[in-house]
Amino acid sequence: MSAFRLDADQVAYARRVSDIAVEHLLPLTGTAEGRVNRPLLRAMGEHGLLRGLFGGAPDEPARDAAALQLCLLRESLAQVSGEAETALALQGLGSYPILQSGSAELVQRWIPQVIAGDAVAAFALSEPGAGSDAAALELRADPEGDGWALTGEKIWISNAPEADVYTVFARTTPDARARGVTAFAVPGDAPGLSGEHLDMLSPHPIGRLVFDGVRVDRAAVLGDVDAGFAVAMRTLDLFRPSVGAFAIGMAQAALDATLQHVRERTVYGAPLAQQQSVAHRLADLVTELEASRLLVYAAASAYDAGDDRDAQPRRSAMAKLYATEAAQRIIDGCVQLHGARALQHGHLLEHLYRDVRSLRIYEGASEIQRTIIARDLIGKVSSR
Repeated sequence: MSAFRLDADQVAYARRVSDIAVEHLLPLTGTAEGRVNRPLLRAMGEHGLLRGLFGGAPDEPARDAAALQLCLLRESLAQVSGEAETALALQGLGSYPILQSGSAELVQRWIPQVIAGDAVAAFALSEPGAGSDAAALELRADPEGDGWALTGEKIWISNAPEADVYTVFARTTPDARARGVTAFAVPGDAPGLSGEHLDMLSPHPIGRLVFDGVRVDRAAVLGDVDAGFAVAMRTLDLFRPSVGAFAIGMAQAALDATLQHVRERTVYGAPLAQQQSVAHRLADLVTELEASRLLVYAAASAYDAGDDRDAQPRRSAMAKLYATEAAQRIIDGCVQLHGARALQHGHLLEHLYRDVRSLRIYEGASEIQRTIIARDLIGKVSSR
């Protein structure tokens, strides 16, 4: 694939998202730290941003997601507000499996509410003993009548325990690893489902869920029984490049603030930007940022084009790995160029420094992305 360039419509879309975020979303942020910000979600729904998760215009029905549009949406929001970006992304991650693999009845029940910002969605995969090794999950789905009873625990689940609907991955066949997992759509008010909030480094709605015989029937199944792992992986293949886009947006915000700072900050009688070491550091940071952006856009556009689907997990892994690792370095470098003021509570760089750290862990830690890339590379060499 050749070097990537956005067309005029895509540039205009990104600008429109940014304008909406500044005017309508930013005033609603910072009021619900560590909890779901429902007014913010409703505002996103009112302005059509949540429909953008699924590639549709405001007056179109929800359809399969467009990966590049999702990346532009997340990057544009992240440059304005990490809270708004995270709220939007969690809606998509939690609801996309329903749109992708749910029955017509499930789609009609939940997706319009998610798009309107009236229902909060969550993706419940991780467990205390099954984070990076998702195939090791132990939440049991025991046969009961014409359905199952879910028993066990999920942890580090974004939007828990406040979500209205959870995409839950549970073990329907013991000792079968990835081949014995089924995905279910579980209402947040289901009898037997409880949970608690968790306090994290960055204020973020995240929690623990406890399933005490939560009853689900066959209508709640997403995809096929024992094929839930494929539902999870298809969702992550789509969303991993957009995690990279989130990282790019945060890194761009940090770099923009730093460029302004080094032009205005005087050291030894001249702007800090005139120091060669500073100028060269900025050159390195912006090069990493542009490389990240190209890798993310290329992975997303390949997903949309349907190019070599077998290679998509590797492309998605490369995009997430490079962009999130680079964003950590870029934001750290921007903090260094700001000095102590960037560490003061409430400073933009202080927020970004805390917020960027989790991106290298969730939706597959960097080490897992390297494993996916290496497995694909080595497998192709071995098959020649």
